[in-house]
Amino acid sequence: MANGAGSPRGPYRSGIKRREQIVNAAAKAFTAHGYDGASMRQIAADVGVSPAALLRHFQDKEDLLAAVLEWWARETAALGTGERSGLRGFNDLRALMRYHVEHRGLLELFIRLTGESANEKHPARAFIQQRYGKIVDMLVERLLGVAQAGEIPPIAHDQAASEIRALCATMDGLEIQWLLDPTVDLVGLFDQHLDHTLERWRQGRYVPGTS
Repeated sequence: MANGAGSPRGPYRSGIKRREQIVNAAAKAFTAHGYDGASMRQIAADVGVSPAALLRHFQDKEDLLAAVLEWWARETAALGTGERSGLRGFNDLRALMRYHVEHRGLLELFIRLTGESANEKHPARAFIQQRYGKIVDMLVERLLGVAQAGEIPPIAHDQAASEIRALCATMDGLEIQWLLDPTVDLVGLFDQHLDHTLERWRQGRYVPGTS
Protein backbone atom coordinates (compact mmCIF):
# COMPACT_ATOMS: atom_id res chain seq x y z
CA MET A 1 0.00 0.00 0.00
CA ALA A 2 1.37 3.39 -0.95
CA ASN A 3 2.04 5.96 1.71
CA GLY A 4 -0.53 8.73 2.06
CA ALA A 5 0.39 12.33 1.45
CA GLY A 6 2.60 13.63 4.19
CA SER A 7 3.43 10.16 5.58
CA PRO A 8 7.04 9.61 6.71
CA ARG A 9 9.14 7.74 4.15
CA GLY A 10 12.40 5.82 3.98
CA PRO A 11 15.06 6.38 6.63
CA TYR A 12 12.97 9.02 8.42
CA ARG A 13 10.11 6.58 8.89
CA SER A 14 12.53 3.90 10.07
CA GLY A 15 14.03 6.35 12.53
CA ILE A 16 10.62 7.12 14.02
CA LYS A 17 9.88 3.41 14.40
CA ARG A 18 13.25 2.77 16.04
CA ARG A 19 12.73 5.65 18.45
CA GLU A 20 9.34 4.21 19.44
CA GLN A 21 10.93 0.82 20.03
CA ILE A 22 13.56 2.37 22.27
CA VAL A 23 10.96 4.30 24.29
CA ASN A 24 8.88 1.14 24.77
CA ALA A 25 11.93 -0.82 25.88
CA ALA A 26 12.96 1.96 28.26
CA ALA A 27 9.47 2.10 29.79
CA LYS A 28 9.66 -1.64 30.52
CA ALA A 29 13.18 -1.29 31.94
CA PHE A 30 12.25 1.65 34.19
CA THR A 31 9.21 -0.30 35.39
CA ALA A 32 11.21 -3.44 36.16
CA HIS A 33 14.40 -1.92 37.57
CA GLY A 34 13.63 1.70 38.40
CA TYR A 35 15.35 4.66 36.78
CA ASP A 36 18.69 4.14 38.53
CA GLY A 37 18.65 0.38 38.01
CA ALA A 38 17.96 0.47 34.29
CA SER A 39 21.02 0.77 32.04
CA MET A 40 21.29 2.30 28.60
CA ARG A 41 23.36 -0.69 27.51
CA GLN A 42 20.62 -3.16 28.44
CA ILE A 43 17.91 -1.03 26.86
CA ALA A 44 19.94 -0.96 23.65
CA ALA A 45 20.34 -4.74 23.80
CA ASP A 46 16.60 -5.19 24.32
CA VAL A 47 15.93 -3.22 21.14
CA GLY A 48 18.73 -4.94 19.23
CA VAL A 49 20.90 -1.91 18.62
CA SER A 50 24.33 -0.86 19.83
CA PRO A 51 24.71 1.66 22.67
CA ALA A 52 26.16 4.08 20.11
CA ALA A 53 23.09 3.71 17.91
CA LEU A 54 20.82 4.36 20.89
CA LEU A 55 22.71 7.57 21.65
CA ARG A 56 21.95 8.81 18.14
CA HIS A 57 18.31 8.96 19.21
CA PHE A 58 18.71 10.00 22.87
CA GLN A 59 21.73 11.86 24.16
CA ASP A 60 21.59 10.36 27.67
CA LYS A 61 19.31 8.50 30.10
CA GLU A 62 17.57 11.67 31.29
CA ASP A 63 16.68 12.47 27.68
CA LEU A 64 15.27 8.96 27.30
CA LEU A 65 13.29 9.29 30.54
CA ALA A 66 11.78 12.53 29.27
CA ALA A 67 10.62 10.71 26.13
CA VAL A 68 9.09 7.93 28.24
CA LEU A 69 7.22 10.47 30.38
CA GLU A 70 5.96 12.28 27.28
CA TRP A 71 4.73 8.95 25.90
CA TRP A 72 3.05 8.09 29.21
CA ALA A 73 1.37 11.51 29.32
CA ARG A 74 -0.03 11.03 25.80
CA GLU A 75 -1.34 7.57 26.64
CA THR A 76 -3.21 8.82 29.71
CA ALA A 77 -4.05 12.38 28.65
CA ALA A 78 -7.85 11.97 28.46
CA LEU A 79 -8.30 9.60 31.40
CA GLY A 80 -10.50 10.94 34.19
CA THR A 81 -10.99 14.23 32.36
CA GLY A 82 -14.05 13.47 30.22
CA GLU A 83 -16.51 16.01 28.91
CA ARG A 84 -19.45 15.06 31.14
CA SER A 85 -20.45 18.05 33.22
CA GLY A 86 -21.63 18.35 36.80
CA LEU A 87 -21.36 15.69 39.43
CA ARG A 88 -21.61 13.02 36.73
CA GLY A 89 -18.18 14.11 35.51
CA PHE A 90 -16.57 12.34 38.45
CA ASN A 91 -17.79 9.04 37.02
CA ASP A 92 -15.00 9.39 34.46
CA LEU A 93 -12.65 8.29 37.24
CA ARG A 94 -14.27 4.85 37.10
CA ALA A 95 -13.01 4.50 33.54
CA LEU A 96 -9.52 5.33 34.78
CA MET A 97 -9.58 2.34 37.15
CA ARG A 98 -10.77 0.05 34.33
CA TYR A 99 -7.97 1.38 32.13
CA HIS A 100 -5.40 0.51 34.79
CA VAL A 101 -6.64 -3.08 34.93
CA GLU A 102 -6.22 -3.32 31.15
CA HIS A 103 -2.82 -1.56 31.11
CA ARG A 104 -1.00 -2.79 34.18
CA GLY A 105 2.42 -1.87 32.81
CA LEU A 106 1.57 1.84 32.57
CA LEU A 107 0.33 1.88 36.15
CA GLU A 108 3.44 0.08 37.36
CA LEU A 109 5.61 2.66 35.59
CA PHE A 110 3.76 5.58 37.16
CA ILE A 111 3.77 4.13 40.67
CA ARG A 112 7.48 3.26 40.40
CA LEU A 113 8.50 6.69 39.18
CA THR A 114 6.22 8.45 41.67
CA GLY A 115 7.89 6.63 44.56
CA GLU A 116 11.37 7.36 43.24
CA SER A 117 10.46 11.03 42.75
CA ALA A 118 10.31 11.51 46.51
CA ASN A 119 14.05 12.04 46.01
CA GLU A 120 14.47 15.74 45.23
CA LYS A 121 17.24 14.98 42.73
CA HIS A 122 15.23 12.47 40.69
CA PRO A 123 14.89 13.69 37.07
CA ALA A 124 11.18 12.79 36.93
CA ARG A 125 10.31 14.78 40.07
CA ALA A 126 9.21 17.99 38.33
CA PHE A 127 7.07 16.07 35.84
CA ILE A 128 5.36 14.02 38.56
CA GLN A 129 4.75 17.11 40.72
CA GLN A 130 3.27 19.02 37.81
CA ARG A 131 1.13 16.05 36.78
CA TYR A 132 -0.30 15.61 40.27
CA GLY A 133 -0.84 19.33 40.67
CA LYS A 134 -2.67 19.60 37.36
CA ILE A 135 -4.98 16.69 38.17
CA VAL A 136 -5.78 17.96 41.68
CA ASP A 137 -6.43 21.50 40.44
CA MET A 138 -8.69 20.23 37.66
CA LEU A 139 -10.76 18.09 40.03
CA VAL A 140 -10.98 20.84 42.66
CA GLU A 141 -12.32 23.26 40.04
CA ARG A 142 -14.80 20.61 38.90
CA LEU A 143 -16.07 20.13 42.46
CA LEU A 144 -16.38 23.87 43.05
CA GLY A 145 -18.28 24.16 39.79
CA VAL A 146 -20.68 21.43 40.90
CA ALA A 147 -21.38 23.40 44.09
CA GLN A 148 -21.86 26.64 42.16
CA ALA A 149 -24.39 24.87 39.92
CA GLY A 150 -26.36 23.86 43.03
CA GLU A 151 -25.89 20.09 42.69
CA ILE A 152 -24.29 19.93 46.13
CA PRO A 153 -24.30 22.33 49.10
CA PRO A 154 -21.73 25.17 49.08
CA ILE A 155 -18.14 24.14 49.71
CA ALA A 156 -15.09 26.27 50.50
CA HIS A 157 -11.98 25.99 48.34
CA ASP A 158 -9.90 24.44 51.13
CA GLN A 159 -12.63 21.88 51.79
CA ALA A 160 -12.80 21.02 48.10
CA ALA A 161 -9.02 20.57 47.99
CA SER A 162 -9.18 18.26 51.02
CA GLU A 163 -11.94 16.21 49.43
CA ILE A 164 -10.06 15.81 46.16
CA ARG A 165 -6.74 14.95 47.82
CA ALA A 166 -8.51 12.31 49.92
CA LEU A 167 -10.14 10.90 46.79
CA CYS A 168 -6.81 10.79 44.93
CA ALA A 169 -5.14 9.15 47.94
CA THR A 170 -7.80 6.42 47.90
CA MET A 171 -7.24 5.86 44.20
CA ASP A 172 -3.46 5.61 44.66
CA GLY A 173 -3.81 3.28 47.65
CA LEU A 174 -6.18 0.91 45.88
CA GLU A 175 -3.91 0.87 42.82
CA ILE A 176 -0.91 -0.12 44.94
CA GLN A 177 -2.91 -2.82 46.73
CA TRP A 178 -4.02 -4.22 43.36
CA LEU A 179 -0.46 -4.25 42.01
CA LEU A 180 0.62 -6.20 45.09
CA ASP A 181 -2.37 -8.54 44.99
CA PRO A 182 -4.26 -8.87 41.67
CA THR A 183 -7.18 -10.53 43.48
CA VAL A 184 -8.05 -7.11 44.93
CA ASP A 185 -11.11 -5.80 43.07
CA LEU A 186 -9.68 -2.44 42.04
CA VAL A 187 -12.67 -1.40 39.93
CA GLY A 188 -15.33 -2.65 42.36
CA LEU A 189 -13.76 -1.16 45.47
CA PHE A 190 -13.26 2.21 43.83
CA ASP A 191 -16.83 2.19 42.51
CA GLN A 192 -18.09 1.63 46.07
CA HIS A 193 -15.89 4.40 47.46
CA LEU A 194 -16.91 6.86 44.76
CA ASP A 195 -20.60 6.05 45.25
CA HIS A 196 -20.23 6.77 48.97
CA THR A 197 -18.26 9.97 48.29
CA LEU A 198 -20.76 11.35 45.78
CA GLU A 199 -23.66 10.68 48.16
CA ARG A 200 -21.75 12.34 51.02
CA TRP A 201 -21.15 15.40 48.83
CA ARG A 202 -24.83 15.59 47.94
CA GLN A 203 -25.57 15.75 51.67
CA GLY A 204 -22.91 18.39 52.27
CA ARG A 205 -20.91 16.17 54.64
CA TYR A 206 -17.40 17.35 53.82
CA VAL A 207 -14.06 16.60 55.42
CA PRO A 208 -12.55 19.66 57.18
CA GLY A 209 -10.34 21.88 55.04
CA THR A 210 -6.65 22.04 55.87
CA SER A 211 -5.35 25.01 53.90
